[in-house]
Amino acid sequence: MTPPRTQQIPVVVLAGFLGSGKTTLLNHLLRNRAGTRIGVIVNDFGSIEIDAMTVAGQVGSTVSLGNGCLCCAVDASELDTFLETLTRPSARLDVIVIEASGLAEPQELVRMLLASENPHILYGGLVEVVDAAEFDATRERHPEIDRHLAVADLVVLNKTDRVGEAEQERLRERVVELSGPAAVIAAVHGRIDPELLFDPALRPDGEEKIRQLTFEDLLREEAGHAHEDHLHAAYESVDFTSDTPMDPRRFMAFLDSRPEGLYRIKGFADFGTGDRDNKYALHAVGRFLRFVPQPWARGEQRLTQLVMIGAGIDAGALRDGLTACRAEPLENPDAARASADTPDAERSMWGVLRYVRQEPDPEDAPVDVQEAATEA
Repeated sequence: MTPPRTQQIPVVVLAGFLGSGKTTLLNHLLRNRAGTRIGVIVNDFGSIEIDAMTVAGQVGSTVSLGNGCLCCAVDASELDTFLETLTRPSARLDVIVIEASGLAEPQELVRMLLASENPHILYGGLVEVVDAAEFDATRERHPEIDRHLAVADLVVLNKTDRVGEAEQERLRERVVELSGPAAVIAAVHGRIDPELLFDPALRPDGEEKIRQLTFEDLLREEAGHAHEDHLHAAYESVDFTSDTPMDPRRFMAFLDSRPEGLYRIKGFADFGTGDRDNKYALHAVGRFLRFVPQPWARGEQRLTQLVMIGAGIDAGALRDGLTACRAEPLENPDAARASADTPDAERSMWGVLRYVRQEPDPEDAPVDVQEAATEA
């Protein structure tokens, strides 16, 4: 009997106009996945080439890529059906990437994901791929690209080897202006560090046991952690650890005002007297934010541990901001226990609980997906 899945699978939307390099980027991820099992949903009639296998126009089909990964070629109306297929425990996938058609409206795919009642998926962000060499011409032909950039969580300025340094800087400034708080990174041939989009499983393909990435993996020293051509130079990874609980109100104020370029936040938060029974797993990508309460294990050290990933971010300012979110220590243990039972302690958690996913009630009204996508 297959055990029930408890870990939600992030679903990343990969978008960009025809010729921007989406498929090249996707193939790069598949080749450099570090043991991560990837599900690919292709909303297009293009092709993915990996290990001499080509998937072309096979709408409504699922194909094994022969390396622990699966590929589905689908019509948008079939998205939920294939998400259900790919999130079955037997598929054993770690992340799902949807390659949108070059003429698709990516925000519609995002809206569908946020409205999905599939309990096994988690929104993993909208990645917009831009062709640096053709950006101005593409905007002229497809002015809707401005709208796509405005809702992106991460922008990959691709093919930067085809433009000079001055032109690259001009393009970057323009893309940053159009994409607002999104992180913007430059790339050649779609080569970005996979850790921008998902946590490598760090296991051999033949290993049967599925192992979750630990904080030791996340916070391991750069020494001995090889990246092809130092792809990590395009972004920064900042870690934060505190053995003092976080003040829920201050922490939410920090998250509400997180700076431009901060693409992902992952980890666990300890809210002390706000909820002494649970730690809160945090998943933030772009504007999207979710907390998942998890019981503390017996004897587990109570820490807040976070990893922040972005481009052009100020590591010192982020750590200082989080340090300022720590709760004031209570010297009297009895007073600390009493404070946990006060109405104020409950009210302090309201901001956090807004982002805890509730089980859907069939009698509830439909969610305003556009509001849900931007409320964080």
